[in-house]
Amino acid sequence: MSKMPIINFDEHFADFMSAWMQEHQGDYATYDAMEADLPRVYMMFLNTRAKWLGSLTPGSYFTQFEDPKVLVDWMHEYCRQGVPVPDLLTDQITFVGKPCEKRLLELLKDPEAEEEAQMLAIGLLREMESLLPKMLYINWQLDRAEKDEMKDNALESLREMGPAVVQPILQVVNQANAHGQEALLEVLSNYPGNEQTFQLAMKLFREHPERRALFAGYLAKLGDDRALPELELAAQEENISYLTFIELRNAIEVLGGNCPEREFEEDPEYDALAGMEMT
Repeated sequence: MSKMPIINFDEHFADFMSAWMQEHQGDYATYDAMEADLPRVYMMFLNTRAKWLGSLTPGSYFTQFEDPKVLVDWMHEYCRQGVPVPDLLTDQITFVGKPCEKRLLELLKDPEAEEEAQMLAIGLLREMESLLPKMLYINWQLDRAEKDEMKDNALESLREMGPAVVQPILQVVNQANAHGQEALLEVLSNYPGNEQTFQLAMKLFREHPERRALFAGYLAKLGDDRALPELELAAQEENISYLTFIELRNAIEVLGGNCPEREFEEDPEYDALAGMEMT
């Protein structure tokens, strides 16, 4: 594509707003009243012809363009140059919609792409309710660290894609590392009734005692009372924390079991929660 201009719309709006406030400050009794009027000032900005846009209005500028490659590459170039990506540009990408999905997916697959641009692409595809990146997002989870903002963002999209992700996840979840299995189980736990999902939840519950509170919650969501014996045994273990016990007890009760009460007066978590309840 021909080189598209990288214009800092935020700076231009700040200039517009500053000029407006200086001219109209006497119209406001308080600063809060002036701040409350900002949405109206922004709408004026969008609809005012600007010399810096060749007399076009900011609100109409990006609507001239509908080529997915132009729009997505333009967004990427903003990120490369460290200039804030205009909401007006991303709005136009979502307005063009489905034709942009493939180009956004290509951006996600580009190993040299800016992370900011890829994070934006994930959000835009989610806003479009696109299923196109489904397998890419699943494969990203197979080898992941415990904390990964990009893969967490993709996981949020998988959660919102609905039951269409269940079978593709089940086909590969056994290939995932521990953090990947945990991440994918979070999605699968929303769809009870699958034996493989239940067995995966039980496996992770057994193998990661330090994460039992989390996996007990997933077992509760899956609603299979076959988990009760192991949940009840875990709730009776001597060295579990108060917060872990609470999650185990909740899961046991959801699944129809009975959990004996225990004393945790010497647990700092118990003391902290008791102090919060008293304040």
